[in-house]
Amino acid sequence: MSNKELLDSIKKLRELTGVGFKDCKIALDETQGDIEKSIDFLRKKGIAKASKKMSRTASEGLTLVNEKNGEISIIEINSETDFVAKNKDFIKFCRELSELNFNSKGDLKILDEIKMSDGNQVKDNLINIISKIGEKITIRRAKFFDKKRGANYFYVHSEIEKNIGKIISIVKLNVENKDLGQKIAMHIAASSPLAIDRGGIDKKIIEKELEIIKEEIINSGKKNELAEKISKGKIAKFLDENSLLNQIWIMDTKKKVSDILKEHSKDKKIEVLDFVKYKVGEGV
Repeated sequence: MSNKELLDSIKKLRELTGVGFKDCKIALDETQGDIEKSIDFLRKKGIAKASKKMSRTASEGLTLVNEKNGEISIIEINSETDFVAKNKDFIKFCRELSELNFNSKGDLKILDEIKMSDGNQVKDNLINIISKIGEKITIRRAKFFDKKRGANYFYVHSEIEKNIGKIISIVKLNVENKDLGQKIAMHIAASSPLAIDRGGIDKKIIEKELEIIKEEIINSGKKNELAEKISKGKIAKFLDENSLLNQIWIMDTKKKVSDILKEHSKDKKIEVLDFVKYKVGEGV
């Protein structure tokens, strides 16, 4: 095949499959220039079908938690539809990813390169399952909680299978207290705090909220001076409602989370050191 014929074949193959120049050339080299066999080659690799789906939105899927010897990992894998999230092959893929995510300590770059049970790297099997299932699938985010400085507890809301759900929360306390830890994790799943305390809330979020509050008050006809006063009260309420320690305790609305921690701090002051909540598709 001449260079011109090769370039023409690559162009045609790219138009038919949406695959990049390099992969099309490899496919044509492997099949001695046969277009149909090259399409099959790319489909078997998962590249042809997968590449056309990357512009779609994947906001369904699963979040999974893995716990071993007091350490916990969490990962979210997204699909386009809830139907696929219930697919046995997808769940099996996610389960193995959850195991590997624990080993890679929540580092997605490391996870990408790890070999799965079939000998293929995660990044290659991701393409393969996209091709097989026919939907965009993404490994969205992950985190790892070691057991340094404290103890970790988690909660799975409406568990689909063991350690798999749509909402999972994890909390790290500075002391061991399983009952309290699990209850706080449950509270986090229900109340979605942005930070442990007021000072931990992102300043950009606060500024944006304050801007909205002020504009809303001014638009209601209040004068600037009064609007400033009202906005201070409203932003204080926003900070309380979104900081874990200041939130109303879901199991006793007369108390705050900080009150519950104090009640349990008999031998040692109990503190929340870290937490996370993953809700499938949130923010996608």
